[in-house]
Amino acid sequence: MKVIRIHITGWVASFRNPLFISGFQPTLPMPPLSVIYGIITAAKGEWVTPHDVSIGFVFRSNGKAVDLETVYEFAGKLDAKSNINRREFLVDPELYLYIPEMQLKEAFERPRYPLLLGRSSDLATVESIAEIELEGRSETSYQDTLLPFPDAQLYGQVQALPTHFTAEIPRRPCGTRAYCLITERIQYTGNVLHDPDKNWGVYLHERIPGEFTVPTEQGKKPVDKDYKVPDVTGKQMQFPGI
Repeated sequence: MKVIRIHITGWVASFRNPLFISGFQPTLPMPPLSVIYGIITAAKGEWVTPHDVSIGFVFRSNGKAVDLETVYEFAGKLDAKSNINRREFLVDPELYLYIPEMQLKEAFERPRYPLLLGRSSDLATVESIAEIELEGRSETSYQDTLLPFPDAQLYGQVQALPTHFTAEIPRRPCGTRAYCLITERIQYTGNVLHDPDKNWGVYLHERIPGEFTVPTEQGKKPVDKDYKVPDVTGKQMQFPGI
């Protein structure tokens, strides 16, 4: 199966754990799908969701550290006091992004907006873009990626995470479901895809049926206030001959 593989790197990255609202802010070991779709949206310059593109990724870093950041707590209209939080971040992050929609190659060659690996200060750079063939196999190994839960072959941290957010403000999470964060190498059998260059499995998250409306100021259709997220099965995309 032909896909584009985009190699993205940065100095630091931080992905907020939704279970922690205040105080110490630990980072997830890898980005949720909503971050990946945010990166594609920034590169294309148009709103991109699981309705438009299927994705797979492998994310790695060289360790963690803790930073101090200033936050402002608003008590009234113009009243705010400063405070300090400790925030965890990942060092030397690198993301390998797999996309079957080949037309997005141009978007990553000349991104419309800055690419971020988490916060607005976590700037990222496209190191390389390659057109490759993923092999269909009956067995592979997964590591440093995100797979739908439950699955009898998986183990690791389980976290409820959104696939994307609504376009209107305030943002609302969409497609939230349980995912298994695979940080250790796991052997997996089934109809799987494998990157022979990197020697690891690639799980492609399927597109969600239906349409997703975006704000009128972006020149698209008006926001559908009654929008409901279809049920997300979490199955891998199936292809002929795999």
